[in-house]
Amino acid sequence: MNWLEQDGASAAASLGARTPANASQELFGINDLAEEFGVTQRTLRFYENKRLIEPQRVNGARVYTRRDRARLALILRARAIGSTLAEISTYLDMYGERGEGRVDQLEFVIRRTGEAIAELEKRKRLIDQTLSELKLVNRESARELARRKAAG
Repeated sequence: MNWLEQDGASAAASLGARTPANASQELFGINDLAEEFGVTQRTLRFYENKRLIEPQRVNGARVYTRRDRARLALILRARAIGSTLAEISTYLDMYGERGEGRVDQLEFVIRRTGEAIAELEKRKRLIDQTLSELKLVNRESARELARRKAAG
């Protein structure tokens, strides 16, 4: 492990990051992002290996930009709703160099979330049905037990 990975905040600061004059050039070390998003460094390296994020290298150390940070936030949010890495990659690739694919991204998100909502609603109906059946069995069993105890 090198100096930046050991102390990403101070290393990024020494590179001129986190100053108002260059806020758009804000840089983060691997520890910074791992801690902020509650993931491991291994997770970040995994996403890098899958080409979902592309940190710069400074003396061999990973240095993440605001763009990487934003992409990581999107990746983790998409994973939380059940998106596959292939779907996430497709979504991120749609953006383009200057956001020209934003409409395509929104259409993709609407389609994907619509599918996920439909699937979850189906599961919810099944859960509600099973829950009703269990409550009925529970009530009937409690009544039968009370009847048998009373008959004694």
